[in-house]
Amino acid sequence: MDQSTLTGRLLVAAPLLQEDSFRRSVVFVVDDAADGSLGVILNRPLGLPVDEVVTDWGPYTSSPSVMFSGGPVGTDSGIALGIASPELAVSGWTPLEGVGTGPELAGVGMVDLEAPTDDLGIELGALRVFAGYAGWGAGQLAGEVEEGAWYVVDAHTRDLFGDEPETLWSRVLRRQGGRLALLSTYPDDPTLN
Repeated sequence: MDQSTLTGRLLVAAPLLQEDSFRRSVVFVVDDAADGSLGVILNRPLGLPVDEVVTDWGPYTSSPSVMFSGGPVGTDSGIALGIASPELAVSGWTPLEGVGTGPELAGVGMVDLEAPTDDLGIELGALRVFAGYAGWGAGQLAGEVEEGAWYVVDAHTRDLFGDEPETLWSRVLRRQGGRLALLSTYPDDPTLN
């Protein structure tokens, strides 16, 4: 597997991945390099309003306007993803490298939460703030994908900023068609079937 191909893709947890941190998760890969990978879990809203953690950013966040658990690593730090024009020349905005130029992820980038909201906030078409991230060492993620713990699929901006994150796992699987679409109906607890 070519490590450089996962940036900008989704990792969808296989139904049998039962580790609490990643059970039925959908992870957006922010950076994938030879020395490791970093992503954020898209479907774990925390219920804590963004304004209670990162003052002034709440009005710019996508619905639901709450913090999301980005993953089990660095939970005391924040990562923010947003949509803006790739040509935006405002401090605090960095387009993601390597996500291609297709319409599915046009304008997705990182937002510096320390930047003043006055200029940057109004330029954003969407914003999501994550507490923590998911991280893998060199070769670790490739090994997990090879073992079948994750399905690698294309990401769309509505996956990153949609207003129904709780249903994201099944919706992403369903749109893949075939065997993955069938897995979208996999029972939460197969022993109860």
